Amino acid sequence: MSTKTWRLENSPITPFFFQNNFFHIKRDDLLSNDFNGNKARKFYYFLNNEFPNVKRVVSFGSNQSNAMMSLSVLCKIKKWEFIYYTNHIPKYLKQNPEGNYLKALQNGANIIETDLRGEKLIRFVKSLKDEETLIIEEGGRIQESEYGIKLLAEEVNEYALNHNLKIFLPSGTGTTAYFLSKHVNVEVLTVPCVGDENYLKKQFKWLGGGKIPTILKPRKKYHYGKLYSELYFLWKELKNSGIEFDLLYDPIGWDTIMFHNLKDILYVHQGGIFGNKTMIKRYKRKLKLNSYN
Repeated sequence: MSTKTWRLENSPITPFFFQNNFFHIKRDDLLSNDFNGNKARKFYYFLNNEFPNVKRVVSFGSNQSNAMMSLSVLCKIKKWEFIYYTNHIPKYLKQNPEGNYLKALQNGANIIETDLRGEKLIRFVKSLKDEETLIIEEGGRIQESEYGIKLLAEEVNEYALNHNLKIFLPSGTGTTAYFLSKHVNVEVLTVPCVGDENYLKKQFKWLGGGKIPTILKPRKKYHYGKLYSELYFLWKELKNSGIEFDLLYDPIGWDTIMFHNLKDILYVHQGGIFGNKTMIKRYKRKLKLNSYN
């Protein structure tokens, strides 16, 4: 795939009926097979510009990160080395590679397990920066993400205004929600899926502050990566209603919509469904839940 011919297309907005309510879904999961969703938006700056001195990308995060997989695709396209640090790779995953972990390995990623965590890991990765090395923060929390997310804003702004809609999307680092809110003329709503409200506010401040999304409280505190049977069954109901969503963030997003009884919503589907097979296996293995047909 040539970087000169690869362009983000305007993903469709489709109708969606769920629990007797009508929603509008921005289908960024359909941007392409491998490079889609919010990670395609976040990393589009690097795909669509030339970096003649760069030879590698270094990043960090979880062992099944959507960002890790998307960066592996980016680096494969750009012919860059990709080094990724994570502080835990389960023995089972090492012996049975699957999901985003497997896809990243197949794309040539060098995934390194480290004892470093938190700020120590961040400082270590940042110390590796030089003229030939791009450092990309966990989850794509970088200023360059604004480049692609601004395109998303241009694609949804007029539609949301014409239909009198608010825009909703669940947040990890909050990067997509923040830059989307900056560039649209309607209210952007989000719910924290990794930290809490204070965590998101810190991320927004780091990204620049000013106009920020409205942060909604979830029904209850969901710990990131922990399995909840009610979220699995909500995800399954969503899929049976016609659209497959991510199994990590989207069930919390939809549960929040139901909890707050939100209407007139344009929901941004941020992709990430490639990791669902791994999540389903975890649910089956740990909670003894049956997979979907």
